[in-house]
Amino acid sequence: MDTEREHLFRFPLIKLPNSRTVRTIVECAAGAFYALGFWLIMDASIYSKTVNGSVVHVTFVDWIPFLCSTLGMLVVNSIDKTQLFNSDAFGQGMQWQARLVLFVGFSLLAVGVAGSFLVLILKFLIKGYDTMPTLGMGIENVGSNMCVMLSCTLLWIIQNLEEDQTLSL
Repeated sequence: MDTEREHLFRFPLIKLPNSRTVRTIVECAAGAFYALGFWLIMDASIYSKTVNGSVVHVTFVDWIPFLCSTLGMLVVNSIDKTQLFNSDAFGQGMQWQARLVLFVGFSLLAVGVAGSFLVLILKFLIKGYDTMPTLGMGIENVGSNMCVMLSCTLLWIIQNLEEDQTLSL
């Protein structure tokens, strides 16, 4: 294979500081985003059962996208990152399996976000519940899944920082 052709589409390396404090700040921010997402879905559920004056309530169907996003976050961040780029002869099977599990994890995150939009559209917008207190429950569902996805992305980026202060894409 031509070596020029192999390196035709190289991504530039992004320089990021590799200090312990930056890692700690990003990890805390990721935890804060997950906590915000959990709070949003809990707020919608509590509002639905106690304060809401309409006939629309948050049910288990509204929780399914959040559960998919949370499961995807756990799967993505539990993968051993060295297995993804292992080029040993014995590691080829492990590399393939790790990449498959990573794909499943990101698919679960995407299903969670897409499912929350689907719930917002089908449960609130199509049925005509477009007044703000009721519509807010659907928007909080979307916001909670977006927060979980952002939290997962932050953790993935900070865990993949190399020791030479670069982030390889």
